[in-house]
Amino acid sequence: MTVALLLHRADGAPLSTAFRKAAFGTADPFARCREIAWEGPGLMSAGRVNFIGEIDVESYPHTETIVVVDGMLSLSAAGAAPLVLGRGEGAVIARGTAVRILAVSRAVFVSCAAAAEGPATPGITALRADAAFKPSTPPPAEALLGATPQCRSDNVFFDAPADYRAGTWDSTPYHRVVRPHRLNEFMYLLAGGVRFAGPDGSLLSAKAGDAIFVAKAAPIGWESSERVAKFYVVQDVPA
Repeated sequence: MTVALLLHRADGAPLSTAFRKAAFGTADPFARCREIAWEGPGLMSAGRVNFIGEIDVESYPHTETIVVVDGMLSLSAAGAAPLVLGRGEGAVIARGTAVRILAVSRAVFVSCAAAAEGPATPGITALRADAAFKPSTPPPAEALLGATPQCRSDNVFFDAPADYRAGTWDSTPYHRVVRPHRLNEFMYLLAGGVRFAGPDGSLLSAKAGDAIFVAKAAPIGWESSERVAKFYVVQDVPA
């Protein structure tokens, strides 16, 4: 059994992941329609939301990255034009943001949220597939089974008290051994495909349009044979 949790399959195939209906905190604006697949240290959760309607949030209670997988969702922060997200598009809502959320018809999105105390910078940050990529650190040589890949990232959001970063990443193909994952990580694949290996030799394949969550310290490997691009959220907290 692999330790990557599938939050969404682009082709609509059934998921083996277990979801539970639950709110993320007492002030969760999606309390009635949130399904949580994972919740752990660092006050982080990952899951999905099935929403229709309109809600006004005076101060968003946590930081949340959302990627729409069906329908359309409009996010309107005070003093800014609405950000309308369609399938495969994402954004980060920062703690403390005053926001109107609208879905005229059913919208489904995958999500990674984290709560924290301390200073926040309210606002909505769009995630971009055509990111302003910059070189980023590849996996260490001792973890690789083959050549070192060329990795790039564009980190566009950081919530320091939650140690929560979000952005876009891509890489040339590579193969990595099964090892403890260094971070809590949410991924929405934009391009390419990945095979995640479990410690028992099992494999979980994911492709563009799929969403995955891997908890910190989960033993997992990576194998890709083509360029892979993804939206990501990472958080480094005690496992």
